[in-house]
Amino acid sequence: MFRFMLASLERYSDSVFRTLCYNHGAELTFTEMAHVNSFLNNNRGSLQKIEPRDSTPVQIQILSSNEGKLDRFLSRFRPFKGFRGFNLNLSCPSKDVIRQGKGAAMVKRATKTAKLVRLIRGHGHPVSVKIRLGLNQYEKDNKLYLNNLGGVDPDFFVVHAKHAGQSSKELEDDSVYPECVDAARGIPVIANGGIDTSEKVQSLMDMGVSGVMMGRPAMGNPAIFDLIKNEMGLNDPPRPVPRAADLGQEYKDLFDSIGGDEKYKFRFLKIVGRKRAIY
Repeated sequence: MFRFMLASLERYSDSVFRTLCYNHGAELTFTEMAHVNSFLNNNRGSLQKIEPRDSTPVQIQILSSNEGKLDRFLSRFRPFKGFRGFNLNLSCPSKDVIRQGKGAAMVKRATKTAKLVRLIRGHGHPVSVKIRLGLNQYEKDNKLYLNNLGGVDPDFFVVHAKHAGQSSKELEDDSVYPECVDAARGIPVIANGGIDTSEKVQSLMDMGVSGVMMGRPAMGNPAIFDLIKNEMGLNDPPRPVPRAADLGQEYKDLFDSIGGDEKYKFRFLKIVGRKRAIY
């Protein structure tokens, strides 16, 4: 089954926003990225990111490169209703994260990634891996990302079709997807980056990917998932796609119902309905 997912969005992906997108066609959502170290240090902000408020399907997106620390965190972790596993972030292009040997710096470390995936599985949890096309153009040209796709065994991969050195204005290289699908040995590959039309989704579907992940387009239109599904005939019958004002009100109602952070609410209401550049 072809799947539609909501990407992790820093400063937006709280429970309210995730649930709003889930209500309008996102089948799986992701928390904001957090360092495993921050959980071990009982960092309040990080713990709030994974605080369960409802049963919306969600994976917890984590940064880790250390089996010992990850094992300690997993030993303490207790699943909650709606929890669908962990997402290992090998995609973050932040220079600070990369200096720590995490995020996109891990793309070339397939053996290490495989150990982290086995560790999470050993604790009984589903796990996915999100990657870029390497740390830089050299790693992309040498296709080091294929080592991860060919040597790691998560439940699914998410591939953001840029390397970490590319700017947000540069286009994704969708031509890599057929090779990624082949390298993944039957493990589903989810396409991410620059996806905001039914034509783009159909093109990616034709390349063999098993789903798409959208982030920034959903900031302006959380119903983009159902909008595209309707256009592609994937919703039968078609589902209603609310206007921006109605989505804003729905967010407010959810906020009052399940609670949230006023800063997130302010940011969302400021941007809903606005056309955003697609990164």
